[in-house]
Amino acid sequence: MKKSNKFSPEVRERAVRMVFEHRGEYPSLWATVESIAPKIGCVPQTLHDWVRKHEIDIGMCDGVTGTERDRLKALEREVRELRKANEILRLASAFFAQAELDRRFKS
Repeated sequence: MKKSNKFSPEVRERAVRMVFEHRGEYPSLWATVESIAPKIGCVPQTLHDWVRKHEIDIGMCDGVTGTERDRLKALEREVRELRKANEILRLASAFFAQAELDRRFKS
């Protein structure tokens, strides 16, 4: 099941920028997010997630950046493919080894 991206990257970037610009006007980050989210047309938790991801990407918070996350996904996909290929090769090797043994005993 794939999530639909209702908001374009430009809208997300603008919303995050608005949160950072107006952060000083509110007592907390969450209050800022709650005031800006309806203007964008999203729920506050979504905007808060965007802000957190941006903070991680620019190094304000600890975590895995977007580029690192993409690289990890690609490496995990490659590992899965290689394991599958190794299993196929292992089964084929066993099959041909058994066939060779059967051929020798019949001769």
